[in-house]
Amino acid sequence: MITIKNLYKSFGESEILKGIDLEVKKGETTVIIGPSGSGKTTLLRCINLLEIPTRGTIHVGQKTLTFGEGSDPTQRDIIELRKNTGMVFQGFHLFPHMTTLDNVMEGQVTVLKRSKEEAREKGLGLLEKVGLKEKSSAYPYQLSGGQQQRVAIARAMAMEPAVLLFDEPTSALDPELAAEVLKVMKDLAHEGMTMVVVTHKMSFAQDVAHQAIFVDGGILLEKGSPTQVFKNPRHERTKLFLSMLDD
Repeated sequence: MITIKNLYKSFGESEILKGIDLEVKKGETTVIIGPSGSGKTTLLRCINLLEIPTRGTIHVGQKTLTFGEGSDPTQRDIIELRKNTGMVFQGFHLFPHMTTLDNVMEGQVTVLKRSKEEAREKGLGLLEKVGLKEKSSAYPYQLSGGQQQRVAIARAMAMEPAVLLFDEPTSALDPELAAEVLKVMKDLAHEGMTMVVVTHKMSFAQDVAHQAIFVDGGILLEKGSPTQVFKNPRHERTKLFLSMLDD
């Protein structure tokens, strides 16, 4: 599903990712953990090309792109790869002037060119899936943070991506609201949705993830099953990081 080879990303003179190799299998969940500034979010943003890698190769679905001098992708290449991915951000990013349903419909109509009737039917079904069908006419300011994040998940799913990417989806939420979002994510994982999740929620990772990776200083230091990474890490740096986490 996703194959990343020798991926580098620099911002000016600062090298953020330093030769990342990663494979994510179809229907599986991979969690990315690591300290702040380690490159986790940059890696996630490179997968759907919100950040363009400096060099390396990314394969998502049926699309493979190579980056480096003389091989930068075209805008069409970027759009084609992004069609395979859905992104759920830390800050929700809902359109404040649109209702919950309109937020879920918008991309379907403007990007997928679905009719409004088809987009509405799909949107209502997805809102029901995340437990918010009764909030279809509400605006974002009328929703809790957990509800807004569940709408964001429904919006991402409406585009029917091959993989969902989550960037710390519960970090801005209190524990009760975070639990609402994590339940939806667990349901998706159990249904076989391919997901890559940047998170500090170790309990979520151990419950649903097939693979866990630890990134520090732009280097993938540890990779394996959640049990291996969390219970028996090979690297001292991983042990130190895990010892500081509450969850």
